[in-house]
Amino acid sequence: MSTPEIRRATADDLDDLFSICLLTGASGEDATEFYDDPKLLGNIYAAPYLVSRIGLGFVAVDDEGVSGYVVGTPFTRSFEKECEEDWWPALRVVNPDPGPDFDPTDWSARMRSLIHRPLHSPPDLLADFPAHLHINLLPRAQGQGVGKELIAMMLGAFHVAGVRGAHLGVSAGNTRAIGFYRRVGFTTLVESDQALILGVQWTGEMED
Repeated sequence: MSTPEIRRATADDLDDLFSICLLTGASGEDATEFYDDPKLLGNIYAAPYLVSRIGLGFVAVDDEGVSGYVVGTPFTRSFEKECEEDWWPALRVVNPDPGPDFDPTDWSARMRSLIHRPLHSPPDLLADFPAHLHINLLPRAQGQGVGKELIAMMLGAFHVAGVRGAHLGVSAGNTRAIGFYRRVGFTTLVESDQALILGVQWTGEMED
């Protein structure tokens, strides 16, 4: 198998991002069985970054196609406002609000609740970590340094945009991902039984 090439993501990659998001959506494992709409997860955690004016994305491409991606934005607060104006309204029309008392074991209901009540990054966190990102790799792209290269590309883009810190969220049960993030320089900012928020900062010129 060829070494994956890293390039900027475009709207033509959306279908691949939807697919990879779902195939890695259960703490890195295939989440297909848990969702009644195969695009539901990607509509929250992948697609908006490719259509946003302030979103960014990079993909890893091997001889089988797109094998992984990273998406994010250097300006989280502005991105959240843009999504509220331009992204969530149309999704709310086709995804009825399950209300506050939905079954927590119903993954589709949980995602639809997020469409109607999106999570927002804490303002005190954004003071030092204004950017955020999401990364997912198919199994065939793992263990080759692809994830590290994708992270480096995104942090470099954040640096060019003028920000000096980024954060991400990860399920507390996804120990493999947590270990990876810590190896590439992220540290724990917020921790609960369900999830962690990790962050990284840099000053001056970024190192390769």
